[in-house]
Amino acid sequence: MDPAAAKLIGAGLATIALAGVGVGIGNIFGSFVSAAIRNPAAAPKVFGNVLLGFALTEAVALFALLIAFLILFG
Repeated sequence: MDPAAAKLIGAGLATIALAGVGVGIGNIFGSFVSAAIRNPAAAPKVFGNVLLGFALTEAVALFALLIAFLILFG
């Protein structure tokens, strides 16, 4: 197998994590909207945790892109 082709395949496999990140972010904000509709008084108290969950989920996406770029250009 050509090493250039192996790099492209490896980078493509590393970016599969981005699909999971999209699903995770959708779940986080979907659950927050659902909870905020049920109990609007508690929504501001929970929003900090929502942002923390978003940040941690987004970090997975950044790690996946970093690995993909390291495979391609490293």
